[in-house]
Amino acid sequence: MGLRRLVLDVLKPLKDPSIVDVALQLSKVRGVEAVNITVNEVDVETLSLTIVIEGKDIDFEQVKSVLEEVGAAIHSIDQVVAGERLVEVPKR
Repeated sequence: MGLRRLVLDVLKPLKDPSIVDVALQLSKVRGVEAVNITVNEVDVETLSLTIVIEGKDIDFEQVKSVLEEVGAAIHSIDQVVAGERLVEVPKR
């Protein structure tokens, strides 16, 4: 079934492209149905972002490629969901 959700901690240069452009580029990746980008921190030169991507059979290599093309780097992969459905973790 492939990847259903990715939650990525990403560092992106403050300069262009905007997070709107990044979201639109990621939404074109095979298998992606939704993209959510949250700015967590703004530094002098970088933005710290949480990027949540959902879909069916998301092409992770293409996601990485798009992020590299816009000058961003994946700092960590914070969540991965794979299979036929999403599994929600109960809140504590």
